[in-house]
This record gives sequence, C-alpha cells and structure tokens, in this order.
Amino acid sequence: MSSEADQNSEFQNIIEGFLTKKSLIKIIDTRSQDQLRTKGYGDKEDNDYFLETYEALYLIYLNKLIITNGSIDNFGGLLKQALKYDKEIVTKFLVYRDLRSRGYVVKEGFGFGADFRVYERGGYEKKRAKFVVFCINEGINVKVGELSKNVREIETMGKNAIAAVVERRGEVIYYKLTNMKFNQNKKQETSLTLQER
Repeated sequence: MSSEADQNSEFQNIIEGFLTKKSLIKIIDTRSQDQLRTKGYGDKEDNDYFLETYEALYLIYLNKLIITNGSIDNFGGLLKQALKYDKEIVTKFLVYRDLRSRGYVVKEGFGFGADFRVYERGGYEKKRAKFVVFCINEGINVKVGELSKNVREIETMGKNAIAAVVERRGEVIYYKLTNMKFNQNKKQETSLTLQER
C-alpha cells in the first residue's frame, strides 16, 4: 500500500471544516480535532482548532475533508479562494503533498523564510523537527545572501535546510543546503565577464 493510501485510510470519518476569512479552515468537532492532532494536522489557537490552507487542500485532495459553509465545495474552489491570500499556495501544496505522501509530518515554518518544518517518520511529538524546507519554483531567482544567512542559523540549531524545488511539470526535487566558505585567492585576481552569444 502506498503512503498516500495509508494517509487516506488513517481517517475514519469525513472531517467537516468551516472556511474563515483568511482561508484557514476551522474544525469544530472535538473528535475530529483529536484525530487531526494525533496525525500532525492543524493547530489549536485559543479555544479554536485550525488547519492551514495547504493542509485543507491536501485533505480535500484525499476526499477526507469537506467545507460546510459558503460556496466552496471542492479542491478548485478552495484553491481559487486561497490564491487571493497566498500567491505561493500551489507550490506549498505540491511540496506538502509530496512530503506527506512519503510519510512525513509537515508543520508551518518557524521563521528564517522557511515554509515548513518536517519531522522524521515516527518522530512527530517525540523529537524536534529535523528539516526546515524552503519551497522554490523552478526558474525563480533566489537571493543567495539572505538564504545563506538563514541556512547558517538553521545549521546552528542542529537542523538540515532543504530546498524543495517544484519543476514546471509539478515534480518536487529536494536539495540539501549547506554553507560554504570561499577563500579569496590573493595571488591572482581575475574577473569573468559573461557575454551572450
């Protein structure tokens, strides 16, 4: 059985959610909240329980969540609504779906420009997140200086920084990010000029 089939079978009932103004999904039923919490979905805020939009999209994709308020009744409807608030939601969803289908628990990033914290299989609620993931679309320019600073800080926390690059076809490729130091060669200074042919 595939990990995605495992994910699909882990929920006994269809979960009902309510769409909030910022495309978060509020879960009212306490039994559903408990089921989601033990599987690493959503978070409690004050007395309410919310799913992030990419989590809700994934659960709708698995046919395990329905939105019971408003006119949104399918994946496309929620995606269209979410794009109003987050232009990168498609990229986040593709990476989230890929990681979840591989059996990882994925939570919201905690700073450094990271999109996700990823827990090793079986490590959720037992250990801290081991990976910090940056979601990047193929062909997008990334400022190396800022990314390098973030990677350095992530490494000092004992975590691995990962770039999840979404190719144009939707496939996700993962790259481990590490800092490298380049010593300047003082004997010979050269410069390169790139010219278009």
